[in-house]
Amino acid sequence: MDGRYRLHALLLILLCALARPAGADPGVLVLGRISDDPQRHHDQLKPLLDYVVPRMADVGIREGRILMAPDASRMTSYLRHGRVDWVTETAATGLTLMRRAGARVLLQTERDGVAYYRSVLFVRDDSPVRGMDDLRGRRIALQSPASTSAYLLPAIALLDAGVPMEILPSPTDRPRAGGVGYVFANSEANIATWVLKGFVDAGAFSDVDLQRLRERDPRASALRVVGSSLAAPRALELVRGDLDPRVRARLRDVLLEAARDPAAAPALRRFFGTTGFSEPGDADAASLEVLAEAARRTREAIE
Repeated sequence: MDGRYRLHALLLILLCALARPAGADPGVLVLGRISDDPQRHHDQLKPLLDYVVPRMADVGIREGRILMAPDASRMTSYLRHGRVDWVTETAATGLTLMRRAGARVLLQTERDGVAYYRSVLFVRDDSPVRGMDDLRGRRIALQSPASTSAYLLPAIALLDAGVPMEILPSPTDRPRAGGVGYVFANSEANIATWVLKGFVDAGAFSDVDLQRLRERDPRASALRVVGSSLAAPRALELVRGDLDPRVRARLRDVLLEAARDPAAAPALRRFFGTTGFSEPGDADAASLEVLAEAARRTREAIE
């Protein structure tokens, strides 16, 4: 990131932070996102916010704003203090905001036609590893602690299989014999490359990403799946716990209708490839509770 871009990003975050001052205007709907690239994410969020706001005039909404946060701790503060009304996030981050800030799930988000996904753990085809237990004493590449499919889900799968984890200083270091050592590769592309080149023994990310990789890169056919995780929603739309119930209900209805409205299609595509929203049913709520408990146990064990 060059100096000019970094300055632009910081200025955008500072301007966004003024979106909801003390004595916030109830006529303004603030959409939040945790971001390390605020300009790109602003451009992805704004078209859907522009679609939603005019359709909420009947509950007093007349303006929409976007507020970025650099991490979950800052977004937690924004939610607690009423600076953000609606947040779109991955399941892992959504669970964190629910636990720390009292955020509530409004809707589950379908992206690219997929409502749920799993993490898959994979090795190079010539690897002797056949299952997760065989990863003891070996190294696995994950994306970052904020990732659902390339950190939280594979960590849950490994610990549930009885394989302890430890973070390694670098891919050249080795873990203790009884557990698996993990390193962060920062992107799905890097994870796959590190496995294919033998820098690490295994990698993990979503089954959706693995399928896409295999479709566009013939080398990915050399990746063999040796384990998978429980399923998680592709994404969650959350609202702060004390949001006006009328605003919450109208936002839910507008988003549900958007998937059936051709006029919303371009905005939804920009909104991280969203293809629909759904209200969580009893089974969805139970699944999210299982994921939340597994996430809690996992973070306590490895963080």
